[in-house]
Amino acid sequence: MSLAPPFSNETAHAKVKKAQDLWNSQNPQVIARAYTPDSIWRNRDSFIVGTAAIEELLTKKWAKEKNYRLRKELFAFTENKIAVQFWYEFQDAQDGMKWKRCYGLEDWTFADDGKMRKRQMSGNDVGISEADRWFKEGVDVNEVQISEAHW
Repeated sequence: MSLAPPFSNETAHAKVKKAQDLWNSQNPQVIARAYTPDSIWRNRDSFIVGTAAIEELLTKKWAKEKNYRLRKELFAFTENKIAVQFWYEFQDAQDGMKWKRCYGLEDWTFADDGKMRKRQMSGNDVGISEADRWFKEGVDVNEVQISEAHW
């Protein structure tokens, strides 16, 4: 199955889960290859362009965000765009290794070859306790029941 546009419901869902798995690898070099060389990003308060900048941002991200586990779900799609809702948990290396969860939305625009040419991310971190974690070791992030209050 091709994961290049135009997207169908099936291919949009598959594209989102492929991105989820790629990001859970936490390999900036491999992840950057999924983007066009001139890909434009807004990631929270960072505005970057290009795969070298993507690698740098992700390297810094995972230096701070330890024990990172992510879930992405399809929110909406068109022919060459996908909107995603996501949740991830991490221990903050810059805040005493406290557990945090990020809630957010992304919108993606794709080139004809299926690489992402634009990514806009908005997210907010909240502190959580060990007991409140969803994505514990051995848990399939896709199987966690996330209530409507968190959607």
